[in-house]
Amino acid sequence: MTQHLLQLSNVAKSFTLHNQNGVTLNVLEEVNFCVDAGECVVLDGPSGMGKSTLLKLIYANYRATRGNIILNRHACPPIDLTQAKARELIQLRKSAIGYVSQFLRVIPRVSALDVVAEPLTEDTDNTAAVIKHARDQAAQWLTRLRIPERLWDLPPATFSGGEQQRINIARSMIKPRVLLLLDEPTASLDPDNTQTVIEMIQETVAAGTAAIGIFHDQKVGNSVATRHISLDTFRKQT
Repeated sequence: MTQHLLQLSNVAKSFTLHNQNGVTLNVLEEVNFCVDAGECVVLDGPSGMGKSTLLKLIYANYRATRGNIILNRHACPPIDLTQAKARELIQLRKSAIGYVSQFLRVIPRVSALDVVAEPLTEDTDNTAAVIKHARDQAAQWLTRLRIPERLWDLPPATFSGGEQQRINIARSMIKPRVLLLLDEPTASLDPDNTQTVIEMIQETVAAGTAAIGIFHDQKVGNSVATRHISLDTFRKQT
């Protein structure tokens, strides 16, 4: 029996609003779908439907209220992301799961080049050759995403929103992973850079990565999607 790369079974998420007398907000209910290698699943639905919440459940920034999210990697035991320990999650995020969020969070005063290169130097012996290779790869990503070379040695916190988002994309995609989560990666980009990111996602999926994405621009979503899933199905009606 073939195993899916990612399987979500009966996943639900609710939030308790302690500042509103403990009211429970049910966001997702009975989420069931799977994703295979080489697929790009685009999550559809209006704002507030729980799309970003679902990505955070898969990345385990949020814990599911109930249900299972199983990641199956080649030659590795299946792991339930709803039950994984903090140390396991840290390692998975380094090696298996990439996440392009809507916000760039980096260490202050670290250059853009080193922010992008860092994933290639994690868990390695950082010899001069390893660091040079990582920085060379980072330079290629920054060039392709039209970050001017004069900015490479500056910390990204000083950049514009669109420039920060491109740093975020480069950092999240420079290291191949089996699963890539995309939360509106092109929201602040101009048309040329949007097209470049579309091509990057298509190339990554063609290489065998499974991607799950949210896109504010329907044309962008349609350009990268191999399948759409509407979250209307998984929102509990109250």
